[in-house]
Amino acid sequence: MKETSYVCQACGANFAKWEGKCRGCNGWNTLVEERAPRGAKGKNIAVSRTGSKAVALSEAMLDEAPRTPTGMPEVDRVLGGGLVEGSVVLVGGEPGVGKSTLMLQLVAQLTRGRKHRGGVLYASGEESAAQIAGRAKRLGVTETDALRLVASGELEDIEQAIAQHDPAVIAVDSVQTMRVSDLESAAGSVSQLREVTSRLVTLAKQQGRTVILIGHVTKDGSLAGPKVLEHLVDVVLSFDGQRSGGPRILRTVKNRFGASGELAVLEMSRDGLREVGDPSALFLAERPKDVPGSVVVSSADGARPLLLEVQALVTPSAMPSPRRVATGVDPTRLAILAAVLGQRAGLSVRDRDVFVSVAGGASIEEPAVDLAVACAIASSVVELSLPADMVVFGEVGLAGEVRAVPRATPRLEEAVKLGFKRALIPKANVDRGEVPPGIRAHGVAHTREVAAWIERKSRDS
Repeated sequence: MKETSYVCQACGANFAKWEGKCRGCNGWNTLVEERAPRGAKGKNIAVSRTGSKAVALSEAMLDEAPRTPTGMPEVDRVLGGGLVEGSVVLVGGEPGVGKSTLMLQLVAQLTRGRKHRGGVLYASGEESAAQIAGRAKRLGVTETDALRLVASGELEDIEQAIAQHDPAVIAVDSVQTMRVSDLESAAGSVSQLREVTSRLVTLAKQQGRTVILIGHVTKDGSLAGPKVLEHLVDVVLSFDGQRSGGPRILRTVKNRFGASGELAVLEMSRDGLREVGDPSALFLAERPKDVPGSVVVSSADGARPLLLEVQALVTPSAMPSPRRVATGVDPTRLAILAAVLGQRAGLSVRDRDVFVSVAGGASIEEPAVDLAVACAIASSVVELSLPADMVVFGEVGLAGEVRAVPRATPRLEEAVKLGFKRALIPKANVDRGEVPPGIRAHGVAHTREVAAWIERKSRDS
């Protein structure tokens, strides 16, 4: 008799009988019946004992993980210098954002002009070999024997191809479509995802191969499947963007071999994804001049400062509860900033709708965007445009104080590089001497100073 268990498809918790509500994550109707492996206890996929012995830390420090450049410098930046032998990389993104295109371009670059021991194996459970070849032709990928295709959703078929061709890099599109025949559950279930990923991780570590996995995301933007997947792999990359067009952002969420938070900007073209060497110039290319509510913010996302445009529109509200709508910034943070401006700076928007957006489809999660949002709102209220050569950043507290932000000097250096001459930043950053040559910085300590400065400019104009 086969054992049956009920597994939560959201968190992976396991229960002996079905329940309406998962006691692990409190999700309703997320438990799905799954049968145990055909064997008595299933296959043991743990890494076999290879006689490893303890070594001194000083000895281990002498050995650095060898890296293989991908041929795409911006992707190498996100990876921390290239692909590490024996590592597992998980790339997650929404449907249609270009994950498969990125993967195909990446593996094509890896085979171009390089002598891998067996080249690259591209496994797809979503498309046939002819469909993959058709996309490769559209992307201008030349024919090469170093890139081999496997169109199958069975992990055993992929393992057989690996044994036959001995590839150095294995690309899997996508991990949610792969299944192990020992489990009777459908592909994409929690048990299948755990088993498939564990076996691929074991294969990478024991045989020194690099594995790149594509993963789907849920409606809230998180990777589909149990959280254990992110713990199993070495690198997690998030690929975001608008399917209709515009720049795509490849961001490091986790990296055991480098810094997390790094990002690369890519642009979709007829020939596939194109790397953007100067993303700040791209995001500001269509910025309108002398328009109220438009402010340039210098955000420090990872090691790379990035200049983005924050736009605000404040209009009279016809509703009892005025709306606070944000795109690219935290909506809760927008509501807080609107309240701070009214209570602490005397710039009330209580009876008005406030709309804030980061142009170009980008998003900013750090609090350094607070001062730029506040300036954009104030600029829209008084109908006064800020100087076109001014950049703004700073954190705003509930008391209305403007707090210092880290890495002010690189932010301002990026602004100088793009021709900005003035900056409105926290006074503490100015006092610390973090203003580089080539830009004149005005330090503010409270939001009422910002409101007074904008109102004074409005009267002067």
